[in-house]
Amino acid sequence: MHNSARADNNVWIDVDTTEHTLSVMQGDTVQAVFKNVAIGRFGTTWSKMTKDDKTPLGRFKIGWVNEKSRYYRFFGLNYPNLDTAKRALEENRIDEDTWLSILEAKSMGKTPPQNTPLGGHIGIHGIGRGDREIHHQYNWTNGCIALTNEQIDQLGKWIRPGVWVNIR
Repeated sequence: MHNSARADNNVWIDVDTTEHTLSVMQGDTVQAVFKNVAIGRFGTTWSKMTKDDKTPLGRFKIGWVNEKSRYYRFFGLNYPNLDTAKRALEENRIDEDTWLSILEAKSMGKTPPQNTPLGGHIGIHGIGRGDREIHHQYNWTNGCIALTNEQIDQLGKWIRPGVWVNIR
């Protein structure tokens, strides 16, 4: 197992929301599999909106890491990304100003706005002081992907900003 997640070493994350697994991939090779991950309490969607408690589907990048999260550790995604925002604009779920603010953040290499109608603060995190049994029995997040704290520690060996995350 590699000790550092480098965006340029072909490491990426595959989240299978049907099987409730998170796989660390290096190219086409599975390096690690974490089972029994939790997702949004109301499932997944290609059309996430704020406070819908659904996990967005798509391809995102790790944008930042919060080592002192209430959920133990938080790997933030660059959600909403351009694909998500373009689809939302075409479906009239966001206005032109919101689209332009997301586009501007992308062009400047910044985190997209986290307070749009599409929601924000989506990532991969631990359970913090949460109940392990509830984690194992239910999808409980507001849209994030949750692992146990021990799993998030193991995943942390692979992740850093720039790593791709495919949520399907």
